[in-house]
Amino acid sequence: MPQADPTDDLKKSLSERILVLDGAMGTTIRTYGLQEKDARGERFADTDKDLLNNGDILSITRPDVIGDIHKRFYEAGSHICETNTFSATSIAQSEFFVEDPREHGGRKDPEFFQKILENPFLKDLAWELNYESSRLCRKWADNIGSDTGIRRYVAGAIGPLTVSLTNGPDANDPAFRVVTFDQVLEDYKHQVRALIDGGCDILMVETIFDSLNAKAAVVAIREVYDEMKRRLPVIVSAAVGRGGETMISAQKVEALWNAFAHIDPLAIGLNCSLGPDLMKPFLEELSACAATHVSCYPNAGLPNPLAPTGFDLEPPHMHDYMAEFAQAGLLNLAGGCCGNTPEHVAAIAQAVAKYAPRQVPVIG
Repeated sequence: MPQADPTDDLKKSLSERILVLDGAMGTTIRTYGLQEKDARGERFADTDKDLLNNGDILSITRPDVIGDIHKRFYEAGSHICETNTFSATSIAQSEFFVEDPREHGGRKDPEFFQKILENPFLKDLAWELNYESSRLCRKWADNIGSDTGIRRYVAGAIGPLTVSLTNGPDANDPAFRVVTFDQVLEDYKHQVRALIDGGCDILMVETIFDSLNAKAAVVAIREVYDEMKRRLPVIVSAAVGRGGETMISAQKVEALWNAFAHIDPLAIGLNCSLGPDLMKPFLEELSACAATHVSCYPNAGLPNPLAPTGFDLEPPHMHDYMAEFAQAGLLNLAGGCCGNTPEHVAAIAQAVAKYAPRQVPVIG
C-alpha cells in the first residue's frame, strides 16, 4: 500500500546527512548471467522479438533477481532505491512487442503511437510493470529498514522515453514530430498512477535528454496528484553532454533549474552520460543556482567494453570522486548510474558519510 507523505522526513534527513541513492540496475542485472529464456519466462515464451535487453520485464519474469538487486543496494548503504521501471511505458515497451513500421517503408508518427496507447496488451503490461516493480522495491525497503532501524525509501523511476518532443526526424519537414505532447502526457500519467499505487515514496524524472519530455512527465505527475488528492516529493535529474547541455534539447543546467523550479522539487541533479570528473563543473554550476537539494549519480567513467562492468571506474575511484564532491559541499544525494554495482555504492556511501550535506541557498 502507498505510504504516508515522506516529504518532511526526507527533508529532515537531508538537512542532517548526504543521502545515498542506488547504482545501475542494468549493469547489475548483467552480473547474473541471465539468458533470453530468463527474460521471457513462460509468459512471454512465444514473443517474436528478443526480450533480454528489456530489463524492466524481469520484474515480472525474474522478480527474484530484481528483488535481490534492491536488497544488495539497500545493504550497501542506499537510503533510496529506484524501481525497475526506466522503460515501463507503453511507448517504450512497444519497441519489444510491436513491429516497427519503418522496416516496411512506413514511419512512426502520432497515428502509430495512438494505436500504441490504445493497445490493451501494452497498457496492461505498463501498469503491471510499474505496480509490481514498486511493490517489489517497497518490500525490500521495508525489510532492510526494519532490520537496520534506518528508514529506506522507494523512488519511482520515470525514464526519458524512446521518442523526442523537441526534435523531429525529418529534415524536409521540420515541424513533424513522431508523437504529440498529449500522447506522451497520457503515457506518463498511466505510469505515475501505477507507481504510486504500488507504494513508492518519491517520483524521479531521470536521465533527462529532452526537457520537453520531462515537462510532460512533470505535468503528468501534477495531474495525477490532483486526481488522487495526494502528493509525493519529486526529484528531477538530467543527463548532460560534455558542454553541460541536455543531449536533445540542449538546455544548460541553469536553464534546467529555471525550467523546473516552479514545481518545488525535493532535489534536482545530474546523472548518467558522463563520469564524475567530466560532470564536476556542471554539478558546481547547478549547486550554485539551485534553491533546493542537489543530487548526483554519474556513470562509473566513460564506456569501455573491455572493462568488467563496461565502464572504467572501480569502487575506489568512485569513492574518491564522490568524497571530493562531498567535501566541496556540492551534494545532498549521491549515487551511481551506468557501471555502478552494489560494491560501487558501498564505496560511495562510505565516502560521503563523514561530510556535511550541501547547504541549500536562499535565493530571492
